[in-house]
Amino acid sequence: MYQQIVILTGAGISAESGLRTFRDQDGLWEEHKIEEVATPEGYAKNPLLVEQFYNDRWQQFHQGDIQPNAGHLALAKLEQEFEGKLLVVTQNIDDLHERAGSKRLLHMHGQLSKGRCPRSRQTFLLKEPFGPNHTCTCCIPAQRLRPHVVWFGEMPIGLDIIQSALDTCDLFIAIGTSGTVYPAAGFVDTANHHGAKTVDVNLLPAERGSQFQYHYKGKASEVLPMLVEQILQGKMISGQVD
Repeated sequence: MYQQIVILTGAGISAESGLRTFRDQDGLWEEHKIEEVATPEGYAKNPLLVEQFYNDRWQQFHQGDIQPNAGHLALAKLEQEFEGKLLVVTQNIDDLHERAGSKRLLHMHGQLSKGRCPRSRQTFLLKEPFGPNHTCTCCIPAQRLRPHVVWFGEMPIGLDIIQSALDTCDLFIAIGTSGTVYPAAGFVDTANHHGAKTVDVNLLPAERGSQFQYHYKGKASEVLPMLVEQILQGKMISGQVD
């Protein structure tokens, strides 16, 4: 029934895999000042502090039992079996979507697994945490790589691609995102404006005045497998689950 789908994922889907979020009451921002570890100015003032902050995230991602959950796997299945166009846009900097098998994926806030040349903006895959030896190969002299993460005050990645997909999609699903940070918070308005069906999947109940047409209250790992099966069977999404 659907021809083009855009899916936005936020911290909630990764939290189910055991990753701490930034904005929850016990989130990562509780331990750090945003301006010190998540702004260009903070990095310029103390790059070692910023690198350590992201290296701590690296250790969490790559050690222990952090694995894709049923929500990530359901989206990978949708990509493999859906015959129309699909774009998954994630606000997360982890690689859980990739580990689950997703390929049609855009990291609008960057990726922890990459470093970026501050001069050319070319990115380089990192196989270990940040250190002084991580330099680019595109400049002379070589430039020290910065985290390939979008900080406060910087523009998200791929907004033109996202905008084009939202303009033509007939289904937009937001999963585990607070819906308070722009420009991502405005994606639902764009999708509604162009006539798409809009669906929110979240642990929290729908807010009064929500722009989403449908709201599914529950874990992504429980709701997404059901939604994906509906889509693959050609059924229209309808009703609300609270």
